[in-house]
Amino acid sequence: MAVERLERAYATTARPSKLVANPEERERILDLAQDFRVIWEAATTTNAERKQLLRFLIEDVTLTQGEDIIHIGVRWQTRALSELEIPRRKRIAETRRTSPAVIKRIRELTATQTDCQIAWQLNDESHTTGAGQAFTRARVRRVRVKYDIPTGCPEMPTARLNGQRGDGRYSTKAAVELLNVSIATIGNWCQSGKLDSIQAVPGAPRWIKLTPEIIAKLRKPVRSSRRANTKQSTGDILKIPGTPVSNRNN
Repeated sequence: MAVERLERAYATTARPSKLVANPEERERILDLAQDFRVIWEAATTTNAERKQLLRFLIEDVTLTQGEDIIHIGVRWQTRALSELEIPRRKRIAETRRTSPAVIKRIRELTATQTDCQIAWQLNDESHTTGAGQAFTRARVRRVRVKYDIPTGCPEMPTARLNGQRGDGRYSTKAAVELLNVSIATIGNWCQSGKLDSIQAVPGAPRWIKLTPEIIAKLRKPVRSSRRANTKQSTGDILKIPGTPVSNRNN
């Protein structure tokens, strides 16, 4: 019974008459329709009303993501199409990635410079890591390992036939063979400054600068008792810089 009473009351309730704009109001409405920005930026327009305006005006929006940009296509109710592009926001991993320019520079330097020297050079050229940090020996090495960049100038001894690296320096073992002295003598000469040597860190292997002139000046004569201690078993002959390799078969 209560439902029926409510239905009868609703049916007999007077309906509001349709709003009809007078000529002046109609003209104002048409003027506003010609200047969407005025309506959008009006202080009296709420955010909810702005959203409703967009629903009335836009039919659909298409987003196409590229490597570096996002392409936006807006199709209006009039069937017109507006297009624009905005930069794609990079992921955190991308923002911390080493730049291609730095990777290229490391490739150029690694043949003749150590990781420590490369770090100094990169910092001097105002390069930074992907995280914006200054380069260190360890950070240069991490980049080399990640991007498979071999070094021609190692800071630790490697299995090179002549014991020489990319910058021309020799390992202690190679210096012993070239100068015909003991490891202890090489160490003393390095500490006294008689030989120019460098170390990655204190206690690390030395890399020694040897020129033909230095070798001629410091090389000790070969004793007859040392002839048996050659490297014929391995077939390796340590060549003295600036001198020809003799033919043992002659």
